Parts: sequence; C-alpha cells; structure tokens
Amino acid sequence: MKKNIVVLLSLCIGFVSLAQEVIQVPYEKAANVKWEGDEKAYYSKIWQNNVVTNVSVPTMEVFRPEKPNGAAVIIAPGGGLYALSITSEGTQVAQWLNEKGITAFVLKYRLVPTGEDGVQEITDDATTNPNNVGLRVMPVLPYSYADGLSALKYVRENAEDFMIEPNKIGFMGFSAGGAVTMGVVYNYDESNRPDFIVPVYPWTPVMPVQEAPEDAPPMLVICSTDDPLDLASGSVSLYSSWLTAKKPAALHMYAKGGHGFGMKRQGLPSDTWIERFYEWSIAQGIVEITMEQ
Repeated sequence: MKKNIVVLLSLCIGFVSLAQEVIQVPYEKAANVKWEGDEKAYYSKIWQNNVVTNVSVPTMEVFRPEKPNGAAVIIAPGGGLYALSITSEGTQVAQWLNEKGITAFVLKYRLVPTGEDGVQEITDDATTNPNNVGLRVMPVLPYSYADGLSALKYVRENAEDFMIEPNKIGFMGFSAGGAVTMGVVYNYDESNRPDFIVPVYPWTPVMPVQEAPEDAPPMLVICSTDDPLDLASGSVSLYSSWLTAKKPAALHMYAKGGHGFGMKRQGLPSDTWIERFYEWSIAQGIVEITMEQ
C-alpha cells in the first residue's frame, strides 16, 4: 500500500513539473467589445492545425530554455484575429527558439468574439461577405496590440525572474499577429518598446504601413511572393519604410511558400525561415555565440 502511495505521489510530482507556465497579461477591459463564454481550443480540420478562439483574457505561455542566453521573443500567432494558429505559429516556434537558448512567450491576445468554431466563422465571412471580416476585426485590433504592449512591459519588468536581459526582448508575429506586431511598434513608449521585431507575412491591409518611429527597433520581415492574400507588397513597403528612415532592417522574400507556413514543412526554402532569423539575431548582437554553442 505504501509503495502504491509513493508511486502515485511520484506521478503527481511528474505531472506538476510538466504543467504549463501561464501568465495572465495585465489588461484594461474593452469598452465596445463583448465576449460570451470561455476561449476554445480545438483541432481545426479547415486549417489542419490546433487553434484557440474567442480569447477575451490575454495570457502568455512561458517556454524556458535549459541554458538561457538572455534573449527573449514574445510570439503572436496568426489567424485573422478570429483564431490563433497556436501550434505551427506558436508553440513549435517557441520550442525551436528554446533549443537556441532563447526564452519564448506565446501570447494569446484578444480576438474577435466567436461561437463554437471561429475558423468556420472567418471562412464563411471571407467567402460570403468579405467586408464583414473588417467590420468584426477593426474594433478588436486596438485591444489585441494593447495586449502585446502589456506583455512586453510585463516581461521587461520581470526580466530577472525570466533570466533574460531587459534590452533583448523582441516581438514576432504571424499574419494577424504581424498586424499586432506593427500595432505594437507604432504605439510603444519607453516601458514597452520591443528591442527587435519580426513581422512574418504581416497583415498590412488591416495595419497599414506607416513611417518608422524615430527610435525604431531593428526589423526582420519574412514573406513569400506567392502569398495568396497579396501580402508581399505590404511586406516590401514595410521594409522600405525602415530603409527610408535609415533604420536597421532585413527582408527575406521567398519565391514560394504561400500564406501561413509557420513551422510547417513544405519542401521549400521557406521551411528554413526561422534559421534565417537566428542568423540575423546573431548579426544584430541579440544572440551571442559562445564556444559551447
């Protein structure tokens, strides 16, 4: 009997050690958007990916590397602001970064209020009434990038606890998460300025390209020419805005890759975009290579 109890206790301890480290991001309640029910997590057959929808309370899942190198990235998955492509544009990115010693935070920012299947809703809206997508997205977007700004401030204020350097905290966003990234960079103050940004096929139609801020952080833009949402031109304009302002910038425009590739493998050069990010981070001095690496 005692032996069984010991085994059960050991299992419980093991499960606790594997528990997710999730932080609620400080936020102000939305004045003009109302959500019903809890957020939903499920596998979408339409997108063939795990998704999260109906997020009304922003949170971050923390991914800590075994040997942190001081750099950190807050990751904003995409999904048209109706959903979060939480695996291929979230947790898998974080796990890859962890292998390089980079601490990662997968951000669940606030989304368009949806019912049982947010992916089905955006699919229906985009097919039958494309204007409705914008009408539903635009009231929520300011809260989404406010969550990004709050996440940056929180991570910086707690940098010591996370074993990171407060001047090496970046923001990476995919598609709608790229719009959140640019919302962050166009609205930051001293407390929540990202030290570098990585917009990946950013949704520039909903967050139009503006002039680069005076103290704009280094930027790496990732996209593909054959993006079916025609985001290549916006990515080029974004890069050009940094170039015009003489701010550090780089652009990787792949011939093929489509949209939403994230960490998916397609047998294309775009499969290795995250390795290009790592090389860029070394060149920018964000990550320092040691003899052990």
